[in-house]
Amino acid sequence: MSFRILGTGSCLPARILTNNELSEILDTSDEWISQRVGIKERRICTTETTADLAYGAATAALEKSGISPECLDMIICATVSSDSAAPSLACAVQAMLGARCPAMDVNAACSGFIYALETAAGFFARGAKNILVIGAERLSGLVDWSDRSTAVIFGDGAGAMVLGEGNSYISSKLFARGNSSVLSIPSHRGSSPFYEHDADTPFIHMNGQETYKFAVNAMCKDLSDVVSAAGLAMADINWVVPHQANARIIDASAAKLGIPQERCLKNIERVGNTSAASIPILTDELLRSGKLRDGEYIAMCSFGAGLTSAACIIKV
Repeated sequence: MSFRILGTGSCLPARILTNNELSEILDTSDEWISQRVGIKERRICTTETTADLAYGAATAALEKSGISPECLDMIICATVSSDSAAPSLACAVQAMLGARCPAMDVNAACSGFIYALETAAGFFARGAKNILVIGAERLSGLVDWSDRSTAVIFGDGAGAMVLGEGNSYISSKLFARGNSSVLSIPSHRGSSPFYEHDADTPFIHMNGQETYKFAVNAMCKDLSDVVSAAGLAMADINWVVPHQANARIIDASAAKLGIPQERCLKNIERVGNTSAASIPILTDELLRSGKLRDGEYIAMCSFGAGLTSAACIIKV
């Protein structure tokens, strides 16, 4: 027993921040950003919290699924940008929904949502009936807005899935290789007068070239592995839902694997990189588009700080 998707939802902040607006505060341009990462605009929180976004996505997914909060056995949130270290984002959402189930966060950076799906699969194996899985991020609070190499990439948003009993989660793979030199987000060091380490700025730090190389290799290897583990060929996969980090990464990986562009989905032009939220947001768009047919295969893949990566195959 694994699970099946009962409903999806997503939530984006109201504020749209365009490349042209960014060029007014940074040494950049719409052409530079578009060519480098494939982004034209992103959503940025003004009054919304990470919990607000997560709650919005969760309520949309619950409405689509027909499941009430009282029927949830678990809430799992994937995030690197919770509003507080404690309580967890999942606990905040639980309170907002009025649910009475256990709730916890998972942090595997941009790979977090698939890590959360894998965690949910374990609870279904132990008898869970309905689980809410959310990816939610307010990355605008973790970006150095004077650094054009990162400030232009990230956006805010949330996506959610309500999962029920079933056998649609066909295969999966999780990977981690401890490395903080390529991509990291240092935490606040605190004010202890006894702590002797130098404090790093608590913003996103990224080596773009190394991130690109890791991402393309991880996407190609992980997708090949989960497709093979599912007993399928790449041609059997109807839709690829990749983490939306960089349009060039997605296009290069699809080309290496021989995946047609129209089957490898992207919304990065409109949404930017929303870390753990990118896959559930894009999946919600796919399910609500009417393009998905019963019996089709979705391949999801992601990569992020850690270094982590993850992939899975879901049959709808």
